[in-house]
Parts: sequence; C-alpha cells; structure tokens
Amino acid sequence: MFGLAAVLAPHSAFAAKVQKKFVLDAKYQPQTVDFPNSYLVGTVVVDPGNRYLYLVETGISARRYGVGVGKAGLAWSGTAQVARKAKWPSWMPTANMIKRDPAKYGKYAKGLEGGPSNPLGARALYLYRNGRDTYYRIHGTTEPWTIGQAVSNGCIRMLNDHVTDLYDRVPIGTTVVVL
Repeated sequence: MFGLAAVLAPHSAFAAKVQKKFVLDAKYQPQTVDFPNSYLVGTVVVDPGNRYLYLVETGISARRYGVGVGKAGLAWSGTAQVARKAKWPSWMPTANMIKRDPAKYGKYAKGLEGGPSNPLGARALYLYRNGRDTYYRIHGTTEPWTIGQAVSNGCIRMLNDHVTDLYDRVPIGTTVVVL
C-alpha cells in the first residue's frame, strides 16, 4: 500500500476497531459524585462490579469514570501503587495472553509501538505491588464501546480522553485499590 491509502489504513487489527460507532452511556462520563469513604484524598478506587473508577477528592466525594474490567477469571483485586506512567505506551501481550489465544496475540509477541492503533491507548498507569510489576494497568483503549463491560485480560480500560484526564491528576506513588 502506498500514498494516502497507506496513511489512512489501520496499522493493526486493533486500529480497525476504532472505526466502530458507539454512544457512551451518560453514567460512564466523568463526573463528581457522592462517595462517602475513608480513603486518603488522591486514592484511586476501582469498583469492577459496577464498572467505575473513583478518584477520591474528599471524604464524601470522588471523580467517577466508567471503565472496562477483566473478564471472569482474569480480573484481580487488591492494593497497588502507580509506579510508572507513560504517554502513548508500547504494548506486548503477556505469555499467558499468547498461550490463551495464540491466533489473536501471537503476532504481537515482539510488541507494538505506542500510537493510536495500540490497545493501551493514549496513556497507561503501571500498577506495582511491593515494588514489583503486577502486569496490570489502567490504560486507554482502541475499543471505546467496551466501557462498562468485563472484557479485558485483567487491566482497567478507559476512554482515551478519560485516561488522559486521570493521568494528569494522578502522580506516581498514588495508591490504587481494586475492590
């Protein structure tokens, strides 16, 4: 492929999916909500059952975002810290992802550079526990219609605009609690 067609063509199977039309349910738009809690201000709390991520603003409120979460058997819970942040991060499927679905992930075994066709989207927050990478991320997505669903390999996915907003608000060292 050459010329304009090469520029417009998706660079991966993931990019092709971005073309799909969707309307995000209003409840998944970022908004400040009542959130009585005992967390420190700035803590990120993920509620996978309800498909929300909360950024604690006070003892009674939080900024809420809609998220996509891990499929049954692939979700995780616990406490971690944001140890690294990246803009337009590169991505490589884990060995377990390739083992579970070699047809889908095997071709990406050497990784995929960051950009609009990368499944991690515009930003990624890397979650570590006890100084070790959990391999779970809070990241953007090339599949925005999956917000509000349990579809991922365990990561927390957000719309690219939403994860960019969160990225700008959350410093390295932030505590993340996944219920």
